Amino acid sequence: MAYPDGVPVSEAYPSGLTAAELDARDPLAAFRNEFLVAEAEEIYMDGNSLGRLPHRAAEAIRRAVHDDWGRGLIRSWDHWWGVAEDVGDRVASSVLGARPGEVIASDSTSVNLYKLAVAAMGHDRGRSTIVTDAANFPTDRYVLDGVARDHGGRLVEIDSGPLEEPTVASLETVLDDDVALVSFSHVAYRTGAAADIAAITAAAHEAGALVLWDLSHSVASVPADLAATGVDMAVGCSYKYLNGGPGSPAFLHVRSGLVDSLQQPVHGWYGQQDLFEMGPTYDPRPDIGRFLVGTPPMIQLLGLSAALEVVEEAGMDRLRAKGMALTSRLVDLADEHLADLGFTVASPRAAERRGSHVALRHRDAESICARLMDEYSVIGDFRTPDVIRLAPAPLYTRFVDVDEAVDRLAAASR
Repeated sequence: MAYPDGVPVSEAYPSGLTAAELDARDPLAAFRNEFLVAEAEEIYMDGNSLGRLPHRAAEAIRRAVHDDWGRGLIRSWDHWWGVAEDVGDRVASSVLGARPGEVIASDSTSVNLYKLAVAAMGHDRGRSTIVTDAANFPTDRYVLDGVARDHGGRLVEIDSGPLEEPTVASLETVLDDDVALVSFSHVAYRTGAAADIAAITAAAHEAGALVLWDLSHSVASVPADLAATGVDMAVGCSYKYLNGGPGSPAFLHVRSGLVDSLQQPVHGWYGQQDLFEMGPTYDPRPDIGRFLVGTPPMIQLLGLSAALEVVEEAGMDRLRAKGMALTSRLVDLADEHLADLGFTVASPRAAERRGSHVALRHRDAESICARLMDEYSVIGDFRTPDVIRLAPAPLYTRFVDVDEAVDRLAAASR
């Protein structure tokens, strides 16, 4: 891998430089100007929960409201048709490593997870078990449990270990010929631990199960390479590292060749072959579009489309390289300045084994996190029972921000 200017990724952020020196040579530095950064003294380290507002997205939403809705009204559908498919294809090619026609922007992550889990349970009716891990995002576990129960099956939760990272070894302890679906998060929401998509997918396939990945904490921060790894299905949100805004449409992925054998459980008119035939029965589209349900939220979808331009221009290789460099610096500084204050690093120490956020454990994490935000203007977040998450998003976080955030966290802890 190399940047357009020929600088190899491995040489983009060399160790031993100061934060200011790293920022000065950062190939992604100019992308910070693409975002609204209103408070000069505030350090935003919560991009894994909600990304900053891109100026392009704000302008696209303004146009959608004032021009498309305000003036064009129903005539604006002339250029609204196909936006969900277009955004899906661009997400596929720019950050997921998927093929055209395998991804579509649709609904919320939870709704998409439900649709695909139900479809998977109907794929092989001789199997009734769903496997996930106990540390998976709560909504995922709730949805999967409900789907298993509704289909007369059960949900099996494996113990992912102290770093909350499902592995082939832990999965193989529960794989048998009754497992219909294996569903994990690519990057753990609490610790940032990244699972091995290729190895886990291969193990599940060997046992005859389908695989459904939640990419919410990895999309646009960790490569997924869905086509190369043979992933069956995936979902993810667009308001974290894709910066689509609160409640922006999620995405849904189904690999080529599988769509025709999956039954969409929510028979909505937008997934119908001919939307305006208004026929008496449901006749699903033969492609990924069958997983659409109702009319897409066009205003936010157009905002997401504009936000995606910034990610496309930055490139997945560069985003991943800077994300690893930022989190590595954060881990090193935590060891140097925070360990004596009672903090321990709760994320994998190897950069390739974590996403773009770092978890720090402390017995007083909740009160320290509140003080960090209220008194020291560093926006991170707390996760029960004892974790502070800090997420330096590659598109707009500087290395000097990481240094200053650690200094302020130390001050908030004293």
